[in-house]
Amino acid sequence: MTSPTIATTTAKEIASEFLPRIRIYKDGTVERLLGSPYVPPSPHDPQTRVSSKDFTFSHNPNISARLYLPNVPQNQTQKLPILVYFHGGAFCIESAFSFLQHRYLNRLVSEAQVIAVSVEYRLAPENPLPIAYEDCWVALQWVTSHANNEELDDNKEPWLLNYGDFDRLYIGGDSAGGNIAHNLAMKVGAESLFGAVKILGALVSHSYFWGSKPIGSEPKGEDFKKTMEYKLWDFVYPSAPGGIDNPMVNPAGEGAPSLAGLGCSKLLVCVAGKDQLRERGVWYCDLVRESGWKGEVELFEVEGEDHCFHIFSETETENVKKMIKRLASFLV
Repeated sequence: MTSPTIATTTAKEIASEFLPRIRIYKDGTVERLLGSPYVPPSPHDPQTRVSSKDFTFSHNPNISARLYLPNVPQNQTQKLPILVYFHGGAFCIESAFSFLQHRYLNRLVSEAQVIAVSVEYRLAPENPLPIAYEDCWVALQWVTSHANNEELDDNKEPWLLNYGDFDRLYIGGDSAGGNIAHNLAMKVGAESLFGAVKILGALVSHSYFWGSKPIGSEPKGEDFKKTMEYKLWDFVYPSAPGGIDNPMVNPAGEGAPSLAGLGCSKLLVCVAGKDQLRERGVWYCDLVRESGWKGEVELFEVEGEDHCFHIFSETETENVKKMIKRLASFLV
């Protein structure tokens, strides 16, 4: 398990900042100003009865995940869908082991009755993109390595071997994690996974996409370049070819591969009515529809809500319940 580097502010010189999220000091330390606290896994969550545990599957580099298993009757023989999940946090804050992600996945796993593997990818700026994409690809390959292997060795996880249905494998994420899910779906379309496992569906929720030109009601002119979404990409991926029009953040950027190559059978794109990223999500959904992709794509919107409301909300409001039920119905 990794943890963020926390710096004290006493007598330290600031090198750069990406407020309100991060401050970087000249001695190289990084202070994360946002993000929920780390929490341990729970053998049996009292609210949802979901079990969770942590597993390190790569030691060079060090990559781990938190696994979630719903309350399964002892005599159940039917295997469960698998969701490989990528958390949000602008590629630079939050964690698979943080309170917000843990609470959310307990809720989702309980409702959907799926096994979830929440990936602890390395964060920028210490580990700039594309490292997060690479870590998540390693994680996805590790999960699929269980598909045709009945043997339990030191790098195999019994929950995946015993309960996982690899004909119902999903990837998904929120915000930066939704961006990762899209990019991994594109990679799966071009490369094979272990055991020739296929991705059944991809969940792209409140996803971070952007570009050099505004769309819809996004700010215009210099105001557009001052948006957090515009400035973020250079902060987390300063060497990105094409800058903010790199295909990983702008699926319609110059040289972007056709979205017809998405390596899954169905796609759920979720947006929230008050989210600054809403129009990019709708635009992305339209791009997929117009690409000639042969899968099923659906846009799901919750009006009157802001970015990742279903993760931040302390209580299960009617809209949170609506969102989680829709996600769960997709994961079948």
